[in-house]
Amino acid sequence: MNPSITDSAVKAAIAAVASESATAEEKIQMLIEMAQGFQKKPKTAQDLRNAVSLYYRAYEMCGEEYPLLKARAQLGMAGTLRTIPDVGTELLQQAKVGYEEALPILQQLALPEEVAEAQMNYGLVLQSLAPFNLARIADSIQAYHQALQVFTWEDYPQEYAILYNNIAIAYLSMPMASEREYLRQGLAVQSFEVALKHINLIDHPREYAMLQNNLGNALQYLVSSHPVENNLRAIAAYNEALKVRNSKDTPLEYANTISNKANALFNLPDNPEKPEAGNLQNLLQARNYYQQAWQIFTQHQQLEQSEVVAQALQEVETEINPINLISNSNNEDNNT
Repeated sequence: MNPSITDSAVKAAIAAVASESATAEEKIQMLIEMAQGFQKKPKTAQDLRNAVSLYYRAYEMCGEEYPLLKARAQLGMAGTLRTIPDVGTELLQQAKVGYEEALPILQQLALPEEVAEAQMNYGLVLQSLAPFNLARIADSIQAYHQALQVFTWEDYPQEYAILYNNIAIAYLSMPMASEREYLRQGLAVQSFEVALKHINLIDHPREYAMLQNNLGNALQYLVSSHPVENNLRAIAAYNEALKVRNSKDTPLEYANTISNKANALFNLPDNPEKPEAGNLQNLLQARNYYQQAWQIFTQHQQLEQSEVVAQALQEVETEINPINLISNSNNEDNNT
């Protein structure tokens, strides 16, 4: 293990702060800054645990005298706990408590942007806990909407795009009775479309591509009596994302979008006006996309994704082969 990221490094850092002839407030600030260093560029999960130790040390030093610094140390701890890989939900639950204790203090003493960032991250924690029935998706959506009061598209386009993306995904994960399924999906599609009114290809290409890719996914799986129309809209959205994503600059994002587009092509007739004529051309195009995506995922050691794509590739081959056999036998009939 690299010695700069061991527990002894944390102890040395704490000792250095203790020996400084600085005020208590300055020492707390120093601890928070050191913790942020570990948190922002962690090389291992241990780095994240070290960040938590430093934030906790700062939190303890605050007592009742420095409420804003105390809330910031709590936020730092909560934000780090949220990102530590964990099999259970214990760390996420600790993070939730941290946000809930820090937010009222921030609302009194901090700048609106700092409060909004905390609300955004709190929303993520609630969203992660919802599948375990330890939080409500509706509260997560509410936290995102509160953050949007500050993170407007004019001033904070990146945060604005991410928030709407999170809101849409939250709607998609909402448990609803099957007859109301179309409602949550409709709300998700609407959320992507609201964001795309303001997030454009020229000024915010990365966010634009993310929103278009995810809009395509939402449209593709929409419960509706117009599946062909939705798939066509989904493909149009993926094509927009592919104006930004390419195999050279953003290989994983590109592979993600082309495999999503392949999924849509798989279920789309070549000529929507004549669905009975089949979809051999779309299946061949889908196969090509799956092959490209599989190569990229394998090359970048994204094993889970490459496995999913390999399975899709098998399915598309199974669909293509009988069609080829039929068309070949037809050709032979015509030649005799």
